Amino acid sequence: MLPQVWRLRAAAALALVLVLAVVASGRMSLFARWQGGQTNRVAAQHPSTSVSLPATLPSAPPGGKPAASEIVEPGRSQLHVPVLMYHYIRVPREPPRTVGYDLSVTPDDFRAQMDWLAQNGYRPVTLRDVSAYLANLGTLPARSVVLTFDDGYADFYSTAWPVLREHHFTAVAYLVSGFLGRPGYVTAEQVAELDRAGVEVGAHTVTHVDLTIVAAADLVHELVDGKASLEHIVNHPVLDFSYPSGRHNPAVEKAVQAAGFDTATTTEQGAAESAASRFAWPRVRVEGQEPLTRFAQNLGPLDPTVQASSPTG
Repeated sequence: MLPQVWRLRAAAALALVLVLAVVASGRMSLFARWQGGQTNRVAAQHPSTSVSLPATLPSAPPGGKPAASEIVEPGRSQLHVPVLMYHYIRVPREPPRTVGYDLSVTPDDFRAQMDWLAQNGYRPVTLRDVSAYLANLGTLPARSVVLTFDDGYADFYSTAWPVLREHHFTAVAYLVSGFLGRPGYVTAEQVAELDRAGVEVGAHTVTHVDLTIVAAADLVHELVDGKASLEHIVNHPVLDFSYPSGRHNPAVEKAVQAAGFDTATTTEQGAAESAASRFAWPRVRVEGQEPLTRFAQNLGPLDPTVQASSPTG
């Protein structure tokens, strides 16, 4: 498998270099033609709708599972699937109003959030599931939600994963490949175990650098090497990417695409996915110490998760 990974790595690196050359020269017509064919198949993206939930949180539907009529068939071009963004699952060591504090969801709060999702009929899916739906290759539960965890902190494996497994929930773990095995981060062995258990492994670069300011060679390294390292661990393609600190621009988006990724998520607030915007999907930030009522409200409309739009054919 390793030779195949390296062949893929070399091909992706070459494509990425070509992208950078095109971007540097200002000649984007090649990508405009490619995107034109894709954009014609999808509806224009529209902003997500904010709603106010009642003071009493809604209860779960009977049995805690969506009815057969709630299963969403493929064939629509735009979704409203909340992609929740987590970092640490821990009691914060930092003082309030600091980055570490804000990014830390306590274990008790996390369990309460997962309990609420289960009680209210939400079904965590992966970005592969979302992509398959948009490509007319699969269905989604009507109350789909994606749970993403950035950076690969050790508490995802030790604290979050047992709760997710207890609820029969899946998740997406965006991993910084160069940090694996460091103190406070998951190990390669744990990544392989999580992958076998159904957690989707996504890439988050090699060193968590701002991709909008790095040199061309470093951009190749961060995208291509980070992807190849994770693929060597899980022994299959890694197709989903998250921009470190949410930093991206059109040139970086093109580079991510050329490196062989299929989707990329940002830190921009929202919940709307389409095939046309798949390299800049927004997410819903879950902040430390936020009350459960706000967590519920941030998910947006309970039904339907999928917005009505024209079939893709």
